[in-house]
Amino acid sequence: MTKATIDAETILKRATPLAHQQAPEIQPFGHLVRMPIALSDNACKESVVNLNQLLADTITLRDLYKKHHWQVAGPTFYQLHLLFDKHYDEQNELVDAIAERIQLLGGVSIAMAHDVAEMTLIPRAPKGREEVPVQISRLLHGHEIVLKEARTMARLAAEGGDDGTNDLIVSDVIRRNELQVWFVAEHVVDSPLTRAD
Repeated sequence: MTKATIDAETILKRATPLAHQQAPEIQPFGHLVRMPIALSDNACKESVVNLNQLLADTITLRDLYKKHHWQVAGPTFYQLHLLFDKHYDEQNELVDAIAERIQLLGGVSIAMAHDVAEMTLIPRAPKGREEVPVQISRLLHGHEIVLKEARTMARLAAEGGDDGTNDLIVSDVIRRNELQVWFVAEHVVDSPLTRAD
């Protein structure tokens, strides 16, 4: 058996990455492909629109947690630094679950910061550092926005027969955000630290 020899130039050509490729989008944003998941087109479309809004707000809330994780200051720095990072990680898990549900329904999930900034309902935070009570108030307001829209979206998904989206929103988004609200809100309760009143 004879071995074919390949010259070095051919080997290098095969090993060179094909960078700077361009092509049209394979699916434009706002358009759905039909997935064989036994859901009506209308149910899928409504859930995709709602979930993209929820995704934009969840990404914004996640990023607020990371901003405050980096910029927190004061006597509760260590505790809040760790708590904000933990909540960031949990929000990041929600981001992934919501985006994957959008794709599963045949939609296209938003992904880029400029798209998120255009869509989010959560007010933009300043670039600079804020006091801890302001940071916490900002986070609580963000959670309230997410929870209000999530409850409405869960009901709409259930009415449309989209049990998977309803389950994701109720079991993951609502329950996780409610728990985070409790953990964060307790940091702005005006109670004495060392002596009872």
